[in-house]
Amino acid sequence: MCIVSPARQADNNGNWRTADRWKAHLQPVADVEVRQAWDGQPVDMLIALHARRSAPSIERFHQIMPGRPIVLVLTGTDVYRDIDADPEAQRSLVLADRIICLQPLALRRLDAPLQAKAISVVQGAEPLRNTRADGPARFVAVGHLRAEKDPLTLMRAVRRLPRGVEVLHIGAALDESFAAAAQATMRDCPDYRWTGAMDHQLVREKVASATALVHMSRLEGGANVVIEAIVSATPVLASHIDGNVGLLGEGYGGYFPVGDDEALAALMLRCVPQPDLVASLAAQCALLAPEYTAAAEGERLRALVTGCLVQT
Repeated sequence: MCIVSPARQADNNGNWRTADRWKAHLQPVADVEVRQAWDGQPVDMLIALHARRSAPSIERFHQIMPGRPIVLVLTGTDVYRDIDADPEAQRSLVLADRIICLQPLALRRLDAPLQAKAISVVQGAEPLRNTRADGPARFVAVGHLRAEKDPLTLMRAVRRLPRGVEVLHIGAALDESFAAAAQATMRDCPDYRWTGAMDHQLVREKVASATALVHMSRLEGGANVVIEAIVSATPVLASHIDGNVGLLGEGYGGYFPVGDDEALAALMLRCVPQPDLVASLAAQCALLAPEYTAAAEGERLRALVTGCLVQT
């Protein structure tokens, strides 16, 4: 089978890591290749991440390999933007035999006929031991600097924090204006550090040792870094969007309104003198962790793929 991901390994983003991780999950039952586009080579199944960006591969596979299953994986930009207005994304939904959403609330964005062929497969991660130590509060944000990830809300929040509250911001700048804003924030706020992109294992270690992960996204399909924080019992301070609520639950205590830097700064400051709040959020994450194991993700994915192949 072929997994199509518009993201490349060099992009070091969530879509690429999902494709690479799913390749490993599926190798026990299939011969799997990951490509940016389907190259026309005969395969038994196409798994395509991104309804709009993978639309040419989906259309071509439908024409050349009629009757062979197409599994479409919806990303955040698909679910919360493109499927409402983009004809190519909408065509991909129609052509897909099965649709995968990365968190359950995304299913609500599909109409009844599409929901009938859709399933939620939440991502998983191997646990990493939490190494949070006593000392200054240190928050970590992970995500390439682009509008959907809303890096400016964090930078504005940083300017509201007192000295001694450390903030580590990890991710490549996909827009020069965000790079300039990050550099200006570093000049003005010595406790804020923007690192650019970073090796994935090192990112995981930074998250596991943080007071909390800050996740500011305006639009998200279901971020793997949130899962990685959960399985390490690292608290998450998250924007109140479906992509986060679908993973953390409506009753989770660490939300702030989208784009509200004042509320984010206040939530971060509550974590500094209130270790009980940090412990409470960490405990909520620990309760969720068994749902987000790599083994559970692999089992759900292999069951879906096997079912598709049996039906063809």
